[in-house]
Amino acid sequence: MRRLLSTLVAATALMYAAQGAAQADTLRIAGNFAADHSTSKAMELFKTELAKRSNGALTAELFPSMQLGGARENIDAVRAGTIFGTWIGTAFVSRLVPEVEAISLPFLFPDSPTALRIIDGDVGKLLDEKLAKKGFTALGWMELGARHTTNSKHPIKSLDDFKGLKVRMQPNETHLATFRALGANPIAMDVKELYSALQQGVVDGQENPYPIIQANRYFEVQKYVTNTGHFFDFAPIVANKKQFDALKPEMKTALMESIKVAVKAQREMAAESDRAALADLKAKGMQFDEVSPEFAADLRKATAGIVDEVKKRAGAELVDRVVAEAHKK
Repeated sequence: MRRLLSTLVAATALMYAAQGAAQADTLRIAGNFAADHSTSKAMELFKTELAKRSNGALTAELFPSMQLGGARENIDAVRAGTIFGTWIGTAFVSRLVPEVEAISLPFLFPDSPTALRIIDGDVGKLLDEKLAKKGFTALGWMELGARHTTNSKHPIKSLDDFKGLKVRMQPNETHLATFRALGANPIAMDVKELYSALQQGVVDGQENPYPIIQANRYFEVQKYVTNTGHFFDFAPIVANKKQFDALKPEMKTALMESIKVAVKAQREMAAESDRAALADLKAKGMQFDEVSPEFAADLRKATAGIVDEVKKRAGAELVDRVVAEAHKK
């Protein structure tokens, strides 16, 4: 009898241990940004806050710098539930949720405060709902900032300088269509392949915010940088909806409060990171060319028709709403 009782106790203990292991208290979250990028630093802050606010009941294991694959692989892994979440550029989200393209229109936002006001308002809530229908929970929106063009061929000072230029783009139809309208030859490519593609001449150039150009060391394989500022980009933090919904209410609260702290800190870092990165790119030998007012007007005119294409994919009502919000004083 004593042996039987011991066996039952041991079996019960194993059963509860197995149940505890099944309740994942460690959230695996991947990113394709370098470890020293402001978004990755913010996620480290999130990790610290989460452990503190959950009293150690919930922790995060972070994988920046494409440790778990490229951006496309990360978002697919979140959708499949093999990892809890990712922080990623909007273009890779729009591949699965086309409505996100509404905030990717060329030359849409006049400045960072306008872009953040819109994503933090009703438009952001609507996009969160669209993401939820595809199996994602939007935890927060970090700021990547304006995207600028680099290349290894020549300075870009007019529309003519875009003609035939092979430029790597994110897999976002709005982005690709914009550079076609400028006369370039855009090529969709995951960021994990970009450095070698630039190095080997598979593409002539690329477009990214200054801190990403700096962090990914594209200055080693690119000579010219121009402040085209053609798109304003975000870095949404998205989670697998089923896994998020399965968390206990108090753990959801701890997670969301931790995300808010991280997003706020990242946005505060973003502006200074942008200035510092451009200065460093110049110091590293890149030639910087300022877009003139005349050139800026030409860029806007050449891409004016993109909005109608986006309406077909993202919905006219949503696009019109975003444009109206962007032009509010």
